[in-house]
Order: sequence, then C-alpha cells, then structure tokens
Amino acid sequence: MLAILKKEINTFFASPIGYLVIGVFLLLNGLFLWVFKGEFNILDNGLASLSSFFLLAPWILIFLVPAVTMRSFSDETKQGTLELLVTKPISHFQIVLGKYLGALALILLALIPTLLYVYTTSQLGNPEGNLDMGGTIGSYFGLLFLIAAYTAIGVFASTLSDNQIVAFIIAVFICFFFYFGFEGLSNYNVFGDMVYMENLGMSAHYNSMSRGVLDTRDLVYFISIALAFLLFTKLRIQK
Repeated sequence: MLAILKKEINTFFASPIGYLVIGVFLLLNGLFLWVFKGEFNILDNGLASLSSFFLLAPWILIFLVPAVTMRSFSDETKQGTLELLVTKPISHFQIVLGKYLGALALILLALIPTLLYVYTTSQLGNPEGNLDMGGTIGSYFGLLFLIAAYTAIGVFASTLSDNQIVAFIIAVFICFFFYFGFEGLSNYNVFGDMVYMENLGMSAHYNSMSRGVLDTRDLVYFISIALAFLLFTKLRIQK
C-alpha cells in the first residue's frame, strides 16, 4: 500500500497536475478573498473573519478534487495496467486505500498555505488577534472531513469509466449532489415535510462544524460517506 501511495504522489509531482491543483486552488481563493470586489472579499466586509473562505472553498473543491482523482483508476484501466496491479500480493482494499491516500495527501498540501489567511486576518483585526479561533479551527476540521469525503467519491468515480473526463464529470455531479442536492430537495414538500433530508447532505454537517462545535454525529457522517465510497470502489475493482 505504501508503494502505491508513494507512486501516486510521485506521479502527481512528476507532471504539472500536482502543481496546477495547488496553484489553481490558492489563486482562486486569493482572487475572491483579497482582489475581486464582492461578498467574499475580506477587506470589503470589514470583519476579521474567514467565513468567506470557508463558504467558498467547498465549491472550488467540488471541481479540484475530481481533477486530482479522475486518473486514479481510469488511467490504469485505459493503459491495461489495472489487471497487473490487482495480481500483486496486496488486497484490493489496500490498492484502493493507497490511491485514496495519495490523492488526499496532494489536496491537503494545497490546504496548508491557506493557514497564512488565518495570520493575515488576525493581524487585520481591531484590536489585533480579534479572530474567532474556535470557529476557525472547527471550520478547518470540517474542511478536512469534507475533502476526505470528496476524495473518496472522486476515486470511486474513476472506476466507472476509462475516460478521465467522464470520470471527472461524474465525480463533480456526485460531490455537488451530496453537498447541495439534499439541501435543495429539502426545500420542496412534494412528499410532505422533507426538512430531515437536509441532514443527509454534507452542507448541513459542514456548517455545523464551522460553528466550532465538533459533534460526533458530524464526524460519523463524513467518515461513513468516505468509507462507503471506498467500499464501492473496492467492489468495482473486484469486478
């Protein structure tokens, strides 16, 4: 499994993909938070808060995470190396986990430089340090678990087609549905009161963690989503 993990990371940084993912994520967040005028601009809001970043990041990651994971298994299938990989003396789940952790590591690397936003926003506060650290830490934890779930979905989507673009589109759709779809459906009363459906989506649990309260229900939800899609990926590999 460690060999697959190292191979995945080396492959990302041996090509422009790894650098592009990190660069695009930081560039988009930087432009919306500090340059472009609008509701996400921290300077225009006049508040020492990173709420704009934590509101924007999940939507950017809906596209960036599938861009990283789309080649995980689709490339192996297209090149005919998947059969060789599954004959190695490791379990199918270890193969899936190696691919998953490799993609997850790259995305988390893109998140580390955003800690500079915490320092900058804290210094811009009046007085300095006037930043809700509890909410900020909770939001980062929420973002970590959200990324873990997105990555599992993306890895699963890469097993559905040997075409990377198709795998990318499928992953974006599933991530979007799980993040916003249930919340959107909860606004309709076609089958009676459907408010409970909002709790099935990632958005409700992510927003709950963003308030600085780490509820075990939110943690169990994200871990369950990640494990479920990793299991689906394993079942696809077995076929």
